[in-house]
Amino acid sequence: MAEGIMKKFYGTDTYVQSAGVKSDMDIDGFSIAVCGEIGVELDRHRTRSFDEMEQWGDDLSSFDLVVALSPASQRRALELTRVFHLEVIYWPIMDPTGLGETREAKLGSYRQTRDQIIGHLTERWGPAREER
Repeated sequence: MAEGIMKKFYGTDTYVQSAGVKSDMDIDGFSIAVCGEIGVELDRHRTRSFDEMEQWGDDLSSFDLVVALSPASQRRALELTRVFHLEVIYWPIMDPTGLGETREAKLGSYRQTRDQIIGHLTERWGPAREER
């Protein structure tokens, strides 16, 4: 969600790449749905791990900032970047997976997570830019 929202809000002026601790899952349908509500298309997005980024040639030293959204990803980012001069920050975001009994309750949890991400993004980089 964070990568898609960042790209939608701030365009291509900033290179953004999401990665997690593991990549054994497709994007969750609830994430796709709640991001679609705000015009962020995630249908073709796939998860990547930090290890896959390295295997595919992404040079972590070329990044300026790593934003971790879970304690596990923060630990992994700190491990991988300890020899690089780049900032690692942690934004505590609610993990909505497994929350809610009904479809609407689940969507509500995912909306809360989406809105937490938006709050952190706008606090750090200001309001979304107008589409060009």
